[in-house]
Amino acid sequence: MSVSDLCAHISGFLDSLKIKAGCKLVLAYSGGVDSEVLAFGLAEYAKQHSEFSYQLIYVHHGLSPNADAWAQHCVTRGSFYGLPVTIESVTLELGARVSVEAEARRARYLAIEQHLGAEDYLLTAHHEDDQLETLLLALKRGQGPKGLAAMGQIQPLEKGTQIRPLLDVSRVQIEEFAHHHDLTHIEDESNQDDKFDRNFLRLEIIPRLKARWPSIATTASRSAFLCAEQQAIVDSTVSEHLPQWLTKAAFSQQTVFNLEGFAAQTPRWQSLLLRGFIESQGFALPSLVQLNQIIHQLLSAKEDAKVQIRIGDCELRRFANQLYVSRFTPPKKLINTHIVIPSDSLKPLIKAESDSLCIALPQGEPLQLRLGSSGPRLRLPLPDEVVSVRYLLPGQLRCHPHYRSKGRELKKLLQESAVPPWLRGQIGFLFYGEQLVMAQGLWIEKAFCVAGDGVGIVFA
Repeated sequence: MSVSDLCAHISGFLDSLKIKAGCKLVLAYSGGVDSEVLAFGLAEYAKQHSEFSYQLIYVHHGLSPNADAWAQHCVTRGSFYGLPVTIESVTLELGARVSVEAEARRARYLAIEQHLGAEDYLLTAHHEDDQLETLLLALKRGQGPKGLAAMGQIQPLEKGTQIRPLLDVSRVQIEEFAHHHDLTHIEDESNQDDKFDRNFLRLEIIPRLKARWPSIATTASRSAFLCAEQQAIVDSTVSEHLPQWLTKAAFSQQTVFNLEGFAAQTPRWQSLLLRGFIESQGFALPSLVQLNQIIHQLLSAKEDAKVQIRIGDCELRRFANQLYVSRFTPPKKLINTHIVIPSDSLKPLIKAESDSLCIALPQGEPLQLRLGSSGPRLRLPLPDEVVSVRYLLPGQLRCHPHYRSKGRELKKLLQESAVPPWLRGQIGFLFYGEQLVMAQGLWIEKAFCVAGDGVGIVFA
C-alpha cells in the first residue's frame, strides 16, 4: 500500500465521520508497528486539517523493563510526526484469577479516556488480523452474535467515540508499509509469549489458517460484520421492550428490574431481557451458563430466600421481587456504633445562621440537615440535648413514623419502606439524648415533629 493509498484510506474514513471543528483526535500510541503506521497517517491528515487538535497517548504499564525506553521512543517519534505526545503511567491491580491482559486493557482505557471530551475521537490501530483474533477468542468463549460481532469500526465510549481506521487493512499491508517507508517501531517481547491467548492465536494458529485459506481474515471480518448487523436488530427490539421491565427502587432510587411476570416469559425472552438489563447498567454480559444459573435462582428460590450472585465485578441481588445489579465491593464491617455530633457543629443551624448543614459520618451516608417551615419537620434540639447518630438498631425497637397512625417494630418498618437488607446497616438514626427522633432518609418520629408552620429540620 503506497503512502497516498494509506493516507487516502485514513483520510477518507475520518472525513466520513463529519467531525466538528475543534474536536480532538486522540491516538492510543504504543509505538508498535500498527500504531506507528496509524500515527504516520494521522500526521499526514493533520497537515490538511488544522481545524482539529491531535494527541498521541502512550500508556506506561510498568510490566516490562523496556517500558521507559518505549515511552522515550514515542516522544521522539511524536516530535518527528509533529504531534504532541502524553505519557500516562498506570498501576495494575493484579491478583488471583485476574487476567494481566484484561487488567492492562482496563487501565489503559481509563487512562486514555480522561483525555477525551464528549465529541472527541479515540483512534486505535486494530487491523483485520486483530479482528480475526477477536472472533476466534469469541468462539473459544462460546459467545453469541454480540461477541462474534467482534470489533466495530465505530463504537461509542462513555466519553467520546472509538474509531478503528485500519480495521479493513491486513497485518501484511501494515508491515510492508512500515518497512517500505522505514518507520522505526518497538517490539514488545511479551508478544512472543504464547501463554497469552492472543499471542497463541497469532503465533501458532492464524499462520496455519492463512496457509490453508489466505483470505480467512477478510472473510472472518465479513462474518463479524453480518453478526453485528443481526445483533443491532436484536438490540433494537430488546430496547423497545426493556423499559416496561425497569423501575426505580423505592429506597435507593437505583434502576432495578421488576420480576413481576418474568417467569411467564419464554426462556429466550428471559435471556434477552436480563442481558439487556445488565448491559444497560454498564456491566459485562455473563456467559450462557452464568445467565442460566441467574435465571434459575431468580425463578426457583423461595420468595424470602436470599439471592446474591457475583459475576466478576458485578453483583446481582433479589429483593421484594426486584433484581438489583451493582458493582461488587468487599463488604465493610458495620458496627452498632454511637456517634455524638458536637454541639458546635449544630450551632449555625440552631441559631439560623445557616439553613443547611452536611456532616460527614464514618459509617453510611453524610447527615444532611436543612431548615424548613412546611412538610414533616423535626424540632431543633434543646441546648442540653446530646445529639448522636446510631446504626444497626435492634429490629424489635418500637418506632412511630410521622406518616403512620400507629407505631411499629423497626424491622417491619424497614421492610415496609422497601429498604434492601444489605443497605440497612448504612442507615443512620438520629437521637436526642436516648430518644430516637429521625431515621435518615425515611421518617421523623411523630412525637418530635414541629406543629403548625414552625421552623424545623426537614429531609435534605
